[in-house]
Amino acid sequence: MSEHGVSSSRSSSPHEPPADTSVAGQGSTEPLTLLSVVIPARDEAGCIERTIEHLHLELTLNGIPHEIIVVDDGSTDATWAILATAAGRTPSLVPVQNPAPHGFGRAIQKGLATARGDALVIMMADESDDCRDVVRYWNVLNEGYDCVFGSRFMRGGGTIDYPWIKWLLNRWANLFIRLLFGIRLNDTTNAFKAYRRQVIEGCMPILSPHFNITVELPLKAIVRGYSWKVIPITWRNRRTGVAKLKIREMGSRYFFIVAYVWLEKYFSRGDYRRNSP
Repeated sequence: MSEHGVSSSRSSSPHEPPADTSVAGQGSTEPLTLLSVVIPARDEAGCIERTIEHLHLELTLNGIPHEIIVVDDGSTDATWAILATAAGRTPSLVPVQNPAPHGFGRAIQKGLATARGDALVIMMADESDDCRDVVRYWNVLNEGYDCVFGSRFMRGGGTIDYPWIKWLLNRWANLFIRLLFGIRLNDTTNAFKAYRRQVIEGCMPILSPHFNITVELPLKAIVRGYSWKVIPITWRNRRTGVAKLKIREMGSRYFFIVAYVWLEKYFSRGDYRRNSP
């Protein structure tokens, strides 16, 4: 794998090493035909309609063929009713219900299984991710990369109203992952990423039923030899609803999946790598 440095980290983290643009293998040359945006949603009645409208408008204005798959993960509010109504106004919207057992990772897996696109973006429902970055993901995938990873902590990226406790834990967790795997991707834990379909298929089986899927997919993609590029993205804290990530509950789950992929990297003898014999 060859690695090419990108710009330095964001100004609020001046001592953090720059993120990388890294290429493994030859990448993919097949042109993409359909973008599937997978959005897990649980009790997001206050924002899901705006998220869909803004995303659909941005993708339509940029001429990107797309579908928006919103997976209702057992909401107890009006989320599903809003999705059913919005589907009548937005032809690209595909509402899906994820039956019990629920979980962020399970909802994403349901969305990935439903998606028809050869390009896949995982996006949050709470308007924290910028729709314009989805367009940039699509464009970078069309350059031939297998994956595009956004970083909020490199030059050109940024965060708005990030809770400082979560920021501190985020930076420690990402530093640990970078050192453990010898990579310079500095925002592995961020869910907002893009993949070609063959990457998702090559990362099977997906083990994470919860938020640890956010590190399982990119780390497996890197370890299994898919090409990837990092670009700066922006993030803003939700303005409605309640965050679903419970840090106390997720620590051991994150550690489990990181350890699992680390063992694959160093002890599987490349059995799961792309194009392995």
